[in-house]
Amino acid sequence: MKTEIIVRPMTVEDLDGVMSVEFDSFLTPWSRTAFEEELTQNRLARYIVAEEDGNIVGYAGTWLVINEAHVTNVAVSGQHRREGIGRLLMEKLMELARDSGMDSMTLEVRVTNAAARHLYQQMGFVEAGIRKNYYSETKEDALILWCEKL
Repeated sequence: MKTEIIVRPMTVEDLDGVMSVEFDSFLTPWSRTAFEEELTQNRLARYIVAEEDGNIVGYAGTWLVINEAHVTNVAVSGQHRREGIGRLLMEKLMELARDSGMDSMTLEVRVTNAAARHLYQQMGFVEAGIRKNYYSETKEDALILWCEKL
């Protein structure tokens, strides 16, 4: 039987679990210090975690800038992918953005990340451009996606 996934605001106390997901998800992970600064110093930043049985299994973040939400990152631990946690995190980010008065949301995604691109398309995001060589470790391009209706 599946246990419930709880989505709640990220705290500094969550960073051990967040870092575990981060290193499981990205070739060039953010540092713990970067997350600490986002949580304690960036007044535009909002981060959430997905928790199962007291363990962090995913997280997502956004910056709220004027009337736009910019998704900074979304990650789910390897053993919990394809369980709907990424969708749940995005739904909660979109709700948070709406509740904060944002009109639209944007993000970048690797051109090769078909699963994420499919999810974002299902959620109303459309392609708006390409950032060439966006990912420094692979020189891979990023698609710029926008969702105009939150």
